[in-house]
Amino acid sequence: MKIKLLKSKIHRATVTDACLDYEGSISIDQTLLKASNILPYESVQVLNVTNGNRLETYALPSNKKGEICINGAAAHLVNPKDIVIIVSYVHMAVDEAKSFKPALVYPNKANEI
Repeated sequence: MKIKLLKSKIHRATVTDACLDYEGSISIDQTLLKASNILPYESVQVLNVTNGNRLETYALPSNKKGEICINGAAAHLVNPKDIVIIVSYVHMAVDEAKSFKPALVYPNKANEI
């Protein structure tokens, strides 16, 4: 049997931009991606603390320091300055899950670790 666990979390990041005219995704500062163990193109959920919206998209690395940019249709659900939690999950065997620890990142208001 496999269960679904939290793999990665960027907790309470500040959205820096929303770009409606883009294919889709969320652009995330590469430093935050690496620290949280989220891979480019990995599926993520974006939980908007500010307005309660939730969405699923995929992560793209950004070269801009501190960037959290919501792209495409999701830009209707998330605005600059909103506070978001970005999470990804993993499926694994129960025995493996017992010792698994997710990567948790707690950025400041400038999205620095």
